[in-house]
Amino acid sequence: MTDTVLDDSRDSIQKGSSSFAAAARLFHPKVREDAYLLYAWCRHCDDEIDGQVLGHGAVGLDPALAAAKLAELEDKTRRALAGEPMEDSAFAAFQRVALRHGIAARYPLDLLEGFRMDVEGRTYRTLEDTLQYAYHVAGVVGVMMAQVMGVQDLPTLRRAADLGLALQLTNIARDVIEDAKGGRVYLPSDWLGSDGQGPAAVADPAHRAAVFAATGRLLATAEPYYASARWGLSALGFRSAWAIAAARGVYRQIGVQVLKGGPAGMDRRASTSAMSKLARVLEGGVIAARAATLDGWGEAPERPPLWTPL
Repeated sequence: MTDTVLDDSRDSIQKGSSSFAAAARLFHPKVREDAYLLYAWCRHCDDEIDGQVLGHGAVGLDPALAAAKLAELEDKTRRALAGEPMEDSAFAAFQRVALRHGIAARYPLDLLEGFRMDVEGRTYRTLEDTLQYAYHVAGVVGVMMAQVMGVQDLPTLRRAADLGLALQLTNIARDVIEDAKGGRVYLPSDWLGSDGQGPAAVADPAHRAAVFAATGRLLATAEPYYASARWGLSALGFRSAWAIAAARGVYRQIGVQVLKGGPAGMDRRASTSAMSKLARVLEGGVIAARAATLDGWGEAPERPPLWTPL
């Protein structure tokens, strides 16, 4: 029997993110299906606010329209969590996965709060401001994904949030110029100096060196979050740990490519080759195997005092 909701969700991730779709293939089939369902809702909400289709196209909606869409998304999310029948495929997908795994309302509403930051044109003066944004749009997705994989304990959920934060900091570093041209700056403005304030200044080629230096600082900030996330893998089944380790490796490699491109390369969107992705997948398998064996012989190192809202 055809499962339209699942089919639509699978189509969403395959068209919206080839990297995540590739990593999801490593999951156990049941976890993979739930990952598709959760991704479809996240992608739909993001697209509604940005005026895009599966993450593609120019970003930009009239602020009043975006605010109205956000209110509608929040209403539908609350109704889905309450168990009301959902006609919208993305919300039917969300309802299925959220109720199956007991995902608390706090987490999906935290994600929508991150979209509110974009709708309101929030500015980010300090690193903590940027980290708060990164948590709301990505860290909390890590938390929900961890719950899909059977995690409930807070220490491991914090590690999952750390990975989401690291991924988003890498995204910000990769897309600095593209975002600035669209009127958004997520780099801490305190890092940019008086000449680098605002989207126009960040996008100005005259300021590439300063912007690239701030981007490098952001990627350096991501590293301890990536390292912390590594120690959460032992709480997962092997296939889940492999998928997460592979995604972690691919995104870290994107950061390497950003740094390798230098200031002159910031106008080109950094990416990884198919061979590089394959190498990260194989490396992820080794890391997951270690997490399932050697890491179990002793206690994981204490999580460092990284910023977290959990």
